[in-house]
Amino acid sequence: MLVNGKPYRSLWESKDGASVFIIDQRWLPHRFVIEEIRTVEQMATAIREMHVRGAVLIGAAAAYGMVLAARQALSLPPSEFHSALQKAAQQLLQTRPTAINLQWAIEQQLAHLQENSDPATTLAAFLATARKIVDEDLHRCASIGQYGFAILEQLIKKKSGQPLNILTHCNAGWLGCIDYGTATAPIYHAAEHRLPLHVWVDETRPWNQGARLTAWELAQQGIPHTVIADNAAAHLMQRGMVDVVIIGADRVTRTGDVANKIGSLEKAVCAHYFNVPFYVALPTSSIHWELSDGVADIPIEERSADEVHYVSGWNASAQELCTVRITPRQSPARNWAFDVTPATFITGFITEFGVFAPSELDTLRSKIAPSVETPYDTTQP
Repeated sequence: MLVNGKPYRSLWESKDGASVFIIDQRWLPHRFVIEEIRTVEQMATAIREMHVRGAVLIGAAAAYGMVLAARQALSLPPSEFHSALQKAAQQLLQTRPTAINLQWAIEQQLAHLQENSDPATTLAAFLATARKIVDEDLHRCASIGQYGFAILEQLIKKKSGQPLNILTHCNAGWLGCIDYGTATAPIYHAAEHRLPLHVWVDETRPWNQGARLTAWELAQQGIPHTVIADNAAAHLMQRGMVDVVIIGADRVTRTGDVANKIGSLEKAVCAHYFNVPFYVALPTSSIHWELSDGVADIPIEERSADEVHYVSGWNASAQELCTVRITPRQSPARNWAFDVTPATFITGFITEFGVFAPSELDTLRSKIAPSVETPYDTTQP
């Protein structure tokens, strides 16, 4: 997607292959900062501290984290290579427990790791797998956009020429993927076809991924949008100002329960009450096929209370980012990062294979292809 008119992806390799570049999302929308990641420790920090975030991107970043770990381990005695990579995998797995793509990507890498495997051969296999994951993510998100576009096209026929009002939550855009995004992919596809639309952007406290990231993305693409407070969505739905809700997902059970950014559940409940279609856009890599009860089985990350106590923003007079406390010093806070929306509140899932009702989700297992061939220049943003 475009940044100041120039196409970028959220992650790409250096030309010598020794490092990975990411867009450090902590600085957006006020500064566009590119960070170079050279070690698995740096990648673990980038994932944990949300330099990169979003289920799809976390998976790709973790895959490249294993590549960097293998490069580092080449300098060790061959007898220590295997254990060093097992340690790196655990380091990455502990960064963000809710998004299943993290575990999915690392498991794909570890499948290449044998006790007596040649280090150089393992590194080559890790690199090929990381590139494959990126290629397939690009293909999946592009397909999600096409299938989601068909939904938006049908909805807009009922609008008599008025813009279609779409509500989003958090950032399920290209910044949280490699390109296109999941929830935003249908929006970008519709915009390319010149469908009249407008996006309501939830701010998504406490990290404000909607207000900071989704709004910035949409502005860069020239798509009409308005940022709203998190607790304004029900008000808009009540007055018929929301035609459809589209969110992303960090982990989905085979029965259709959805773990996504905190606040997704209340949007789904409100949409159900006001009869507003509620869609979840996701690649099948975000489905945890072994789980059936999202509330009981999906681990919910709880982050530092400081993210609730403090808010960061741009100090115009000093021309720098600053952080201020918004709660009383003596007040405790809790900070759950995700919630689980039961399948009963979901209209459908927009995947790379089409749109499925929650009851049909399990049929996707037989449709998942072993690989997708997509040309991709890994050295270009």
